[in-house]
Amino acid sequence: MCTMVTYKKKEIFYFLIGFWLILGVECYSSGSYNRLTVKTGGSVTIPCYYDEKYTHQKKYWHSETDNSRTYTNTTQENLSVIDNPDQNLFTVTMRNLQSTKHDGRYHCAVKIEGKPTVIYDLCLQVQSAPDVSVVSSSVSGHEGGDISVQCLYNSGYKNKVKQWCRYKDKRCYTVGRTNTSQNSSVQISDDGRRSFTVLMTGLRLTDSGWYLCSAGEPLNPVQLTVNEAEPGTV
Repeated sequence: MCTMVTYKKKEIFYFLIGFWLILGVECYSSGSYNRLTVKTGGSVTIPCYYDEKYTHQKKYWHSETDNSRTYTNTTQENLSVIDNPDQNLFTVTMRNLQSTKHDGRYHCAVKIEGKPTVIYDLCLQVQSAPDVSVVSSSVSGHEGGDISVQCLYNSGYKNKVKQWCRYKDKRCYTVGRTNTSQNSSVQISDDGRRSFTVLMTGLRLTDSGWYLCSAGEPLNPVQLTVNEAEPGTV
């Protein structure tokens, strides 16, 4: 009888582990992590902003999966961590992503007086059909001009709130609303099926930076570069 009970407990235990892995327990067990979804075999660049006073401090990318740290200005086959002190941020580029190897939690961190300070928490999920993705992760335009970004989402997120957020100051724009309070206009339209489009008009140089496409929890980063207006244009 005791052996049977033990066997049943083990059976239930392994069933629950499998169930949690299917759900992606790494991302759902903590609400403090930003959930990033990326296509299998694809790549992603993640911005990590820090306060200007930490410009000369050591910065690194920490993986909870294997408890590894990769310091800035390191380039490996499938991982690059590059500091951009003039922008007060370092970027992490991960390539050839695979669920079995890369799914899990990560941190952007700064060493302050020898102690690590987390500046951004992230939970990465590699999927054959990402919950949220973007057609292009890098877009550019000219001062006074327009840019358009297409964000894709799975059918399960059809009724979720769609947003376009500026990463640095967390200023967000929502589907169905046009915001012109900062001179440049941002409008988001949802096709109601699998994508929403962000249109930014009257671009300013200060609009340059990193943004996030999101549908509910899942998100994906986009880098926007605004160049000076071409000669002869208004």
